[in-house]
Amino acid sequence: MSDSIRVAAVQARPVYYDLDKCVSKACALIKEAAGHGAQLAAFGETFFPGYPAWLDYAVDYARWDHAPTKHLYARLADNSLAVNSPQMRQLRDCAAEHRIVLVLGVNERVNAGRGNRSLYNSIVTIDADGSIVNHHRKLRPTYTEQLVWGQGDGAGLRAADTAVGRIGGLICWEHWMPHARQALHISGESIHIAMWPAVKESHQIASRHYAFEGRAFVLAVGSIMTAADFPAELQLEAQFREKPEALLLNGGSAIIAPDGEYLVAPVYGRETILYADLDMQRIAEEQMTLDVTGHYARDDVFKFEVNRSRLE
Repeated sequence: MSDSIRVAAVQARPVYYDLDKCVSKACALIKEAAGHGAQLAAFGETFFPGYPAWLDYAVDYARWDHAPTKHLYARLADNSLAVNSPQMRQLRDCAAEHRIVLVLGVNERVNAGRGNRSLYNSIVTIDADGSIVNHHRKLRPTYTEQLVWGQGDGAGLRAADTAVGRIGGLICWEHWMPHARQALHISGESIHIAMWPAVKESHQIASRHYAFEGRAFVLAVGSIMTAADFPAELQLEAQFREKPEALLLNGGSAIIAPDGEYLVAPVYGRETILYADLDMQRIAEEQMTLDVTGHYARDDVFKFEVNRSRLE
């Protein structure tokens, strides 16, 4: 691992529920980030092919046998990303071509057509040689998200070795699960990807707290969604119907140092790529006063273990 690493937080507007176009757009953004010297690029929660914000902004969708919701879910499933799919191969080839580590937020489907056909909210980490080095499924979909995604497991609840060091990530409200955070801390992260639909104030607090607690750099990454992106199957809330430019997801991406302070302050309301050069020496400097897996741990008092089985 080098002393300085250039990272990119990609705050973009997915091509909603069109996986092929979404992957093509992502590859263009990855090329742009690599052209600016980035060695790591991270995308927001379920960027592929977009966060289901209709859970927050649709009218009358959560009813039994509701045809519009069922049709929309089927469209999401058809455009979700399987780990062994041609679209994932395209992203892996993109990582290898540009020698860049990728951390991707995906709506994941599993071998559509046989066996488990549930969807998952997942993180896939791809090393700079194009190999998949970690695959984490969100442990607990939050509130209405349970209409869309199944429960994940502990198989990917760890940091992975990459060309730029040990990289880990959590999804949205997992950042308020103390055990999930500790599992990542114990695995020795140097850079943490905090994925959110958009990084609103409470999410900023959680991301900065994570950096301070784990003595790691944090890329808090959100996406952009306008009212015009809202799926046609469902009815949008009245206050947005005549405002196609209104933001339902407004970004808020930021890059945070191991002391919890911003290296790059949050950016709202537009597509952009945030860059920062991370001085990796700062991790050791901040661990002098707090190391929750070292001198600040009490393994004689607390016992901790993780079930890392993949639940299919």
